[in-house]
Amino acid sequence: MSKKIVLDGNDLSNFQTMWGIKKQDLDMKKRLSKMKLLDSLIAKPEPLAAYEEGLKKKLIDELMSN
Repeated sequence: MSKKIVLDGNDLSNFQTMWGIKKQDLDMKKRLSKMKLLDSLIAKPEPLAAYEEGLKKKLIDELMSN
Protein backbone atom coordinates (compact mmCIF):
# COMPACT_ATOMS: atom_id res chain seq x y z
CA MET A 1 0.00 0.00 0.00
CA SER A 2 1.20 3.45 -0.78
CA LYS A 3 0.28 6.46 1.23
CA LYS A 4 -0.40 9.76 -0.39
CA ILE A 5 0.74 12.87 1.39
CA VAL A 6 -1.76 15.66 1.12
CA LEU A 7 -0.57 19.17 1.83
CA ASP A 8 -2.95 21.97 2.43
CA GLY A 9 -2.28 25.47 1.15
CA ASN A 10 -0.83 26.57 4.49
CA ASP A 11 1.78 23.78 4.48
CA LEU A 12 2.81 24.66 0.95
CA SER A 13 3.06 28.33 1.81
CA ASN A 14 5.21 27.53 4.86
CA PHE A 15 7.48 25.32 2.75
CA GLN A 16 7.88 28.03 0.10
CA THR A 17 8.71 30.59 2.78
CA MET A 18 11.28 28.30 4.38
CA TRP A 19 12.83 27.48 0.99
CA GLY A 20 13.06 31.19 0.15
CA ILE A 21 14.88 31.89 3.42
CA LYS A 22 17.25 28.96 2.85
CA LYS A 23 18.01 30.14 -0.69
CA GLN A 24 18.79 33.65 0.57
CA ASP A 25 21.07 32.14 3.23
CA LEU A 26 22.93 30.04 0.65
CA ASP A 27 23.31 33.04 -1.67
CA MET A 28 24.71 35.15 1.18
CA LYS A 29 27.19 32.42 2.18
CA LYS A 30 28.38 32.16 -1.42
CA ARG A 31 28.84 35.94 -1.61
CA LEU A 32 30.76 36.01 1.70
CA SER A 33 33.01 33.21 0.48
CA LYS A 34 33.84 35.19 -2.66
CA MET A 35 34.49 38.31 -0.57
CA LYS A 36 36.91 36.41 1.70
CA LEU A 37 38.79 35.06 -1.30
CA LEU A 38 38.99 38.53 -2.84
CA ASP A 39 40.19 39.96 0.48
CA SER A 40 42.99 37.38 0.65
CA LEU A 41 44.07 38.23 -2.91
CA ILE A 42 44.06 41.96 -2.19
CA ALA A 43 46.05 41.46 1.03
CA LYS A 44 48.85 39.51 -0.69
CA PRO A 45 52.05 41.57 -0.43
CA GLU A 46 53.91 40.21 -3.47
CA PRO A 47 52.73 40.67 -7.04
CA LEU A 48 49.92 38.33 -8.02
CA ALA A 49 50.40 35.56 -10.55
CA ALA A 50 48.46 35.98 -13.79
CA TYR A 51 45.77 33.49 -12.73
CA GLU A 52 45.37 35.24 -9.37
CA GLU A 53 45.03 38.61 -11.06
CA GLY A 54 42.39 37.15 -13.38
CA LEU A 55 40.52 35.65 -10.46
CA LYS A 56 40.67 38.95 -8.58
CA LYS A 57 39.19 40.82 -11.55
CA LYS A 58 36.48 38.18 -12.00
CA LEU A 59 35.50 38.33 -8.31
CA ILE A 60 35.37 42.12 -8.38
CA ASP A 61 33.14 42.04 -11.45
CA GLU A 62 30.80 39.44 -9.88
CA LEU A 63 30.54 41.21 -6.55
CA MET A 64 30.00 44.64 -8.10
CA SER A 65 27.26 43.38 -10.45
CA ASN A 66 25.12 41.99 -7.60
